[in-house]
Amino acid sequence: MSETVMIVAGETSGELYGALLAQALKKKFPQVRVVGIGGERMQAAGVELISGIASAFGLAEAVSSLRTLKETFRKASDAFRKYRPSVLVLIDYPDFNLRLAAEARMLRIPVLYYVSPQVWAWRRGRVKKISRLVDRMAVILPFEEAIYRDTGLEVEFVGHPVLDEIRGMKTGKHALKAELGLDPGLPLISLLPGSRPQELERLLPLVLDIVRACKGTFPGYQYCIPFAPNTDLVKHLSCIDMLKAEDVSVNKSASLRTLAASDYAVIASGTATLQAALLGVPLVVMYKLFPLTFWLGKRIVKVKWVSLINILSDREVVRELLQKDATVENVLQELHKIMNDATYRDQMRKAYEDVRAVFAERHASERVADLIIAMAGWKR
Repeated sequence: MSETVMIVAGETSGELYGALLAQALKKKFPQVRVVGIGGERMQAAGVELISGIASAFGLAEAVSSLRTLKETFRKASDAFRKYRPSVLVLIDYPDFNLRLAAEARMLRIPVLYYVSPQVWAWRRGRVKKISRLVDRMAVILPFEEAIYRDTGLEVEFVGHPVLDEIRGMKTGKHALKAELGLDPGLPLISLLPGSRPQELERLLPLVLDIVRACKGTFPGYQYCIPFAPNTDLVKHLSCIDMLKAEDVSVNKSASLRTLAASDYAVIASGTATLQAALLGVPLVVMYKLFPLTFWLGKRIVKVKWVSLINILSDREVVRELLQKDATVENVLQELHKIMNDATYRDQMRKAYEDVRAVFAERHASERVADLIIAMAGWKR
């Protein structure tokens, strides 16, 4: 085995965690070589990419992507033999990564699964399969540790890497607004319509309508839409041009800074809801799926809530407007309540503080880097 680690991330949030992990690993063990599958952020963190996240996984739900996924799997399999990594780190994305784990197992490459698939929400039967294929599990939600404990798999709650990113960021809304080219003196509403192509296709037109309505209802605000770094904006130029015509600021690769600068946020369900909560930003969640997908999901997924802040709190801390409830009128009504009901807003922020306390003493990226070094048997 070489002093090489391979990291495989399948989606935008996982790619962020991979980048933070690569940075922590290189800091603790400078001579390490990190290769993997990811995107711009992982590459910027010093990861030698064998395949890109955007081309490999951006259309993973479409039949047309199968050829690309097969080619990516072949590249990953070839990389096992070329680099002989001391540890393979798999980040979420189970349908692809569990096949990769089985391949690594045959080659006796130790496997660390970082960020568990959402087995607590659906397909709980995968727990046994995961425990057979991986050597160690690092989970990022506190209740996930107990799910794996009875399998005999070594599992540890390491904290959430989102907080690692927040810790490394400059604070101060005025300074951040100026840095983003916004007016430091005006309140900011940020709108995050997701990162997957199908999310953007369904939510960007709604976001445009929300902005137009907000400008009439909440005068004196400015608006910003941050996109993930791997987003293909070319496919959505028409809608983006209309947003810019409404004086909406659009940026790429600055989602966290935009949230930190925000006074309020409207967010598609996902990691950004936890980011906003940890930053103390009052928010409303909106989400729309293809109706058949949503209908099937309701029968498969076993959770009350879709946003992480509500799941962790086990109650509706932030309003979730899903499917037919995701309307301009409902979003504006919730924003009005957050802005004008101080008690409601304070209760939301108190719940945020309770969730933050769960993660506060843990440093996920550093801890996972330590686990990798221990699994590889390297001496520092």
